[in-house]
Amino acid sequence: MASHGTRGRGGRRPTLEEVAARAGVGRGTVSRVINGSPRVSEATRAAVEAAVEELGYVPNNAARALAANRTDAIALVVPEPETRFFAEPYFSDMLRGVGAELSETEMQLLLIFAGSDRERRRLAEYLAAHRVDGVLLVSVHADDPLPDLLGQLEIPAVISGPRSSAETLTSVDSDNFGGGRQAVEHLLARGRRTVAHITGRLDVYGAQRRVDGYREGLRAAGHVVDERLIEPGDFTEEGGRRAMTRLLERCPELDAVFAGSDVMASGARQVLREAGRRIPDDVALVGYDDSAIARHMDPPLTSVRQPIEEMGRAMIELLLNDIADSRPAVSRDLERRHAVLPTQLVHRTSS
Repeated sequence: MASHGTRGRGGRRPTLEEVAARAGVGRGTVSRVINGSPRVSEATRAAVEAAVEELGYVPNNAARALAANRTDAIALVVPEPETRFFAEPYFSDMLRGVGAELSETEMQLLLIFAGSDRERRRLAEYLAAHRVDGVLLVSVHADDPLPDLLGQLEIPAVISGPRSSAETLTSVDSDNFGGGRQAVEHLLARGRRTVAHITGRLDVYGAQRRVDGYREGLRAAGHVVDERLIEPGDFTEEGGRRAMTRLLERCPELDAVFAGSDVMASGARQVLREAGRRIPDDVALVGYDDSAIARHMDPPLTSVRQPIEEMGRAMIELLLNDIADSRPAVSRDLERRHAVLPTQLVHRTSS
């Protein structure tokens, strides 16, 4: 029997074919075992692993990737400034989900910021050189050219939230419409009558859908939608402060606020307190995301839970399927390409 570390003929590295011959199986079976495929019996797996051990076979990942025209790398592209990435829990939760799912593969993850024109040009050159097998895009605005560039380059891509109802890229989103409606229904059920809404950036489709859900929640309860109670924000704490200030100036009688993110709700809370409004006695407050900010606010913030980590995991799953599937993405069924995960209202004392 050959001992561990035995080389092939003439001192070569042992080949996949030699491992297959030693184990008494086909070359494809050896490949499946090495790549961790579950579609192999335990007896076969044991035979292949024994042959690998005896021959001292070391898989050449670089050669395998090159032969398959693969890089074994995925880019997580954030078309935002780095400061926003580190300030908002949404991004860290998304990264956690992506990393957890990817850790079970041989893929490397590259984090790329593309918040400026210069960064976008550099990214376009990098992607055009096909340095990665696929791309995850998070926080994409309606006018962002990056998704179309990926389509032109035929690079598999998954986007966190479609740009519109006509999105052509594979996407994963939460039920923003349902989440917005849940928030309003909750506030009305608590006896509130003048419910304001601080929106996210309205060039983000998810923010538009939360506004749609807000409107529908009011209409379904027999309320007229008062446009003066809707104030644009930008997903930042300062944006929440500005929007809340304007709402109080315009509609001082408001008794509830639904903010399109926990970060904006935090800014709104500061303004309400400075104006002498007690939460929830005078004004009930609901956020969106159910981030750590919601749990640590005073009082703790009622928030619509967006399953962000699960979205990250689902994005990786869809992207790996796209990378493995040679058919163009547009030829696959829409339901599989546009996943929408449910939201849930988490009730705390702010409302």
